[in-house]
Amino acid sequence: MLASCDRCTALGRRDYAILTVLARLGLRAGEVTALRLEDIDWRAGELVVCGKGSHGRLPLPVDVGRALADHLQHRRRVGECRHVFVHARAPYGPLGRCGVSHVVRRACQRAGVSEVRAHCLRHSAAMHMHRAGAGLVEIGQVLRHRHVATTTIYAKADPDALAQLARPWPAGGGA
Repeated sequence: MLASCDRCTALGRRDYAILTVLARLGLRAGEVTALRLEDIDWRAGELVVCGKGSHGRLPLPVDVGRALADHLQHRRRVGECRHVFVHARAPYGPLGRCGVSHVVRRACQRAGVSEVRAHCLRHSAAMHMHRAGAGLVEIGQVLRHRHVATTTIYAKADPDALAQLARPWPAGGGA
């Protein structure tokens, strides 16, 4: 999906930045739309995320920072709007949740993959962290879950990891 974005255009750079934030940081669509310029702390390498009644600070990975910087350096003049992601056409107001979903849907079509929702990229980010060895507590912190129980869905969705935990079926066991 990322490779399908034409990063030679302002729209392609914006879409690439949105997809990168969704896929790498596991943000919700509403959290992406709420991002404002002052939420990016370039010196500290952090991103302030506001969503679902909470505020959190996330480290800003290099690839996410580059995508955001490229988008912001080349975006169209948007007047007084302080949102990171705005509509591609006038009036240049903040991009809404439907706009983020539309970016994901268009990227799926361009990439020739089955259509997914923006929230699916959040799950993909969590699964990637899980496969890389992150614990459920760490994943829950990145996704800003209030309870570890909420994060356990990602362990259930990884059959290879679960197969390593399962006991072998008793030999000759009948009902």
